[in-house]
Amino acid sequence: MTTEAYVTTNGQAATAAGPLTTESGAPVADNQNSETAGLGGPVLVQDQLLLEKLAHFNRERIPERIVHARGAGAYGTFTVTADVSRWTRAAFLSEVGKQTETFLRFSTVAGNLGSADAVRDPRGFALKFYTEEGNYDLVGNNTPVFFIKDAIKFPDFIHTQKRDPYTGSQEADNVWDFWGLSPEATHQVTWLFGDRGIPASYRHMNGYGSHTYQWNNEAGEVFWVKYHFKTDQGIKNLTVDEAVQVSGMDPDSHQRDLREAIERGDFPSWTVQVQIMPADEAANYRFNPFDLTKVWPHEDYPPIEIGKLELNRNPDNIFAEVEQAIFSPAHFVPGIGPSPDKMLQGRLFAYGDAHRYRVGINADHLPVNRPHATVARTNNRDGHAYDGRHGRAKNYEPNSFGGPVETGRPLWQPLPVTGMTGNTEAPSHAEDNDFVQAGNLYRLMSEEEKERLIANLAGFIAKVSRDDIVERAVANFRQADPDYGKRLDAAVQALRG
Repeated sequence: MTTEAYVTTNGQAATAAGPLTTESGAPVADNQNSETAGLGGPVLVQDQLLLEKLAHFNRERIPERIVHARGAGAYGTFTVTADVSRWTRAAFLSEVGKQTETFLRFSTVAGNLGSADAVRDPRGFALKFYTEEGNYDLVGNNTPVFFIKDAIKFPDFIHTQKRDPYTGSQEADNVWDFWGLSPEATHQVTWLFGDRGIPASYRHMNGYGSHTYQWNNEAGEVFWVKYHFKTDQGIKNLTVDEAVQVSGMDPDSHQRDLREAIERGDFPSWTVQVQIMPADEAANYRFNPFDLTKVWPHEDYPPIEIGKLELNRNPDNIFAEVEQAIFSPAHFVPGIGPSPDKMLQGRLFAYGDAHRYRVGINADHLPVNRPHATVARTNNRDGHAYDGRHGRAKNYEPNSFGGPVETGRPLWQPLPVTGMTGNTEAPSHAEDNDFVQAGNLYRLMSEEEKERLIANLAGFIAKVSRDDIVERAVANFRQADPDYGKRLDAAVQALRG
């Protein structure tokens, strides 16, 4: 076995063996859990390992996005169809019939800018509401869950999905080594390798906010919510063989389908639903309601229809309006805010940081990104591509020259925290484990769906070179459901001979 080596700045070789360190050489005590304010509390800015990893990760490639590089977008309208004022004071949701302009960017996650659309990969579903109280960004996917539950693991996860540093290709060994060592991924992997892993088009898939968010009303009451966007076109997917054919014949299949549908007036739409949990029910809910690898079963919190989303206008310039579009889950409006979801907490930093690096410090000034229904009033000045829009106005607050002033009313309600700071796992609830919901999903499938799921998984796992990685990967599915693991093991062994 050979020892890999790094070359230090003085030209000497340093082996890769030994303790994991920060960029400054300090040993890392915990690379699995970010620091929080007590058990279940929000993530702390003092966790410099988390910030260092996310900031470095955002700067690994230029100029395309590190993830979600391949995308398409369109403008549209969101219309409120139900009264939700008892749960949120957000102005754009204030009355039935109210309409808000939107911009939606779809994307694949792992592929490069020039990759094909029809591939097995989660799809980004990033939606910008141009509200009268500022832009509200809901940055989700076409799956209600994700592979990991803590942002500190995100750079490592994406490294396994991207090209190997030596081979320059995606390697099954890397993918399944990480997934096998991260059993929390079992639920999302089951989604990904099921029938919905390759949507037939962007129009024929659902969207989800995925994370849990806070809604708060005029009385200051807090509710936890999850967003669902159910396609009105119906769910349609591609088989592996169909996807191979489509990708070969038209790599731009999804982008073309969306553009042409809007051009001919066949405007795609989604019925918007929310699940709502009163804040005082969160602590004793059977699953951790802030765990991104879990769903809230509909029998516990039935989805409530609140609106309709329609896409009805294509962008005029893909680069200006799709590639330079920026979305951040930190873009909230009064009445909506974050939750203690550790993945969401990390994304609140990482998305804005990525955009400031990739598009520039004044990316919010671009037409697709700036508020459309109000005016941004900030004291931020200068920097690359600054257009001088503030003129002679003073650039500080408070001032006595008529500048903008603070409101004194936060966008969301504060949460109590307690306990010692440190690297902590998310709190565990009564029925929390990494496998129960993956098993539930498997048992909901028809026999034909199970057969396709097993075939899709086995075809990928069989490419792994090491027996221990294979065994560990299959073991996770066995814990989700004995039949699931047994059938997958047999299928993998048949392919590996």
